[in-house]
Amino acid sequence: MKTQQLSLRKIVSYLNNPDEDGGFWLPNIQRPFVWSEEQICRLFDSILRQYPISTLLIWKTNMGVRRRKFIDNFKEEHRHHLSNFKVPDDDKKKCLVLDGQQRLQSLFIGLRGSYDGKELYLDILSGELAAPDDVKFKFKFLDPQSAAFPHYRFKDIVFSDDKHRLIADGIAAQAGRPLSTTEGDKVKDHVDLIRETFFNESGIGYQELDSIDQATLYKEEDVVEIFIRANSGGTRLGKSDLLFSLLTSSWDEADDKMEILLDELNRQGFAFTRDFILKTCLTLLGQGARYEVKKFRKAGVREDIEEKWDDIIAATKDVADFVEGSTFIRCDKALPSYLVLIPLVYLRYHFPATWKTKQNVELYLFRALLAGAFGGTPDQLIDDIVSKMKDVKTFDLNEVFGVIRSAGRSLELTEDRFWAIGYGSENIHLLFNLWYRDFNYTPAFAGNLPQIDHVFPQSALKKVKAPNPDTGKMNIMKYREGDRNQLANCMLLTAAENGAGGKSDTPPDEWFKDKDAAYLDRHFIPPDPALWKLDRFEDFITERKKLIKAKFAYLLSVPAASAPVQPNVKQP
Repeated sequence: MKTQQLSLRKIVSYLNNPDEDGGFWLPNIQRPFVWSEEQICRLFDSILRQYPISTLLIWKTNMGVRRRKFIDNFKEEHRHHLSNFKVPDDDKKKCLVLDGQQRLQSLFIGLRGSYDGKELYLDILSGELAAPDDVKFKFKFLDPQSAAFPHYRFKDIVFSDDKHRLIADGIAAQAGRPLSTTEGDKVKDHVDLIRETFFNESGIGYQELDSIDQATLYKEEDVVEIFIRANSGGTRLGKSDLLFSLLTSSWDEADDKMEILLDELNRQGFAFTRDFILKTCLTLLGQGARYEVKKFRKAGVREDIEEKWDDIIAATKDVADFVEGSTFIRCDKALPSYLVLIPLVYLRYHFPATWKTKQNVELYLFRALLAGAFGGTPDQLIDDIVSKMKDVKTFDLNEVFGVIRSAGRSLELTEDRFWAIGYGSENIHLLFNLWYRDFNYTPAFAGNLPQIDHVFPQSALKKVKAPNPDTGKMNIMKYREGDRNQLANCMLLTAAENGAGGKSDTPPDEWFKDKDAAYLDRHFIPPDPALWKLDRFEDFITERKKLIKAKFAYLLSVPAASAPVQPNVKQP
């Protein structure tokens, strides 16, 4: 492995340029560019402060490896829509960036392109360390039409053919006023610094894997392994990214197909991820749910995923459509664990006739989710459930619940656990979607997700004081966070109800006074107006707990497949 060095100015000229040693490109195994404007600006600040920016890892090859261009004029939509930047395969010499994409892409945007139509400018009079951001050189992406002194387009300094003094004079002339001696010196010093930094031949180093001169040493599968090891040590890639890199290295359309699938799944306000899809693929194809690189190296696995992709996504979408359209789970917030769905996708994929009945599916979902049965790392649990389904060739709820219990995971919803569900709990939206099954509301993607609100506003409860045991003075907050956020002080409102001109901090005696009996029944509000007063808060909580407990008594029983109350039956 050779170590090379180039100036920062020179390496930018290598990007997307086949005339420069074949050009630098991005292999398809690289994930999309993720840095923000601020991160790019910080990179340039670090460069001018002479901070090291690490080395790059480059693969020189003439193999027909699937690759794409660096993006010069970057837009947010490009983060997940990369098909327009793909380059046709060829057997010409090329250099593929295995590690360092974010830095090189940032340099390319800053020195050759733009970010959402804005170009990189430097405040030429900056240079003093500024709190709280710990930034010395103030870079900013600006609209060229509105940018003004002391901001100067950075690429015009880096790539100008003029001498330093002429560049500095040109910058000073744009001030529209005479510069002070200090300001003039600062402009000259900064021009000198920029030119020295970006022209320095040792500006950036890279390690080169040469598969042209060392073809036997660096085969494609070896390079994929090097890529994984290079990226697994930091935070740049997650496990799913690494596994997906193996898939995309041999399946050209994998990126696009994954992107399309996730767009469709999340259209209704859910948040399915690549992790979920990959884990589902492994499970459906008999590889087990656990993430392991060796599974994707196993002969035929990647090909099997590609061949059966259409059937896999059909099963996944059917389950997602069922969840969105036919259950109490109506949004991402109401689905604390997506992994609970994998056994259902397995059922739909392998036993489609049984899936059509969907018998006990809802009961399985709300028991498992509310009890947190799929918390932690449930890979073995998923494998055990699908193994049982494979044995009995159906979805037998007694068998599934038995597997969950055998794994030491509880399905019981005790009263303590139930009343622990309060404002901010991961399960409160799930419980409220069970509570408000007939509550019609605009889906989450429209920005109108129903909101959890306090019946007695927090601001009012915080003002209620109790006697200080040491002094006897009424200066101790009576109702602590747990009192204010408890389930019996929460209700579900539409975004419109809780927004401007809505309930907000309106006290209950004002909010409920004009509401009809149906509204009070829906929210399980004790009908006695005397209980809506602030000084009756504790009495209100006691009475409302009785109503809530009566509603959810069926949940507080021992779970069984033959439970007397099915979730699709309205509760009193």
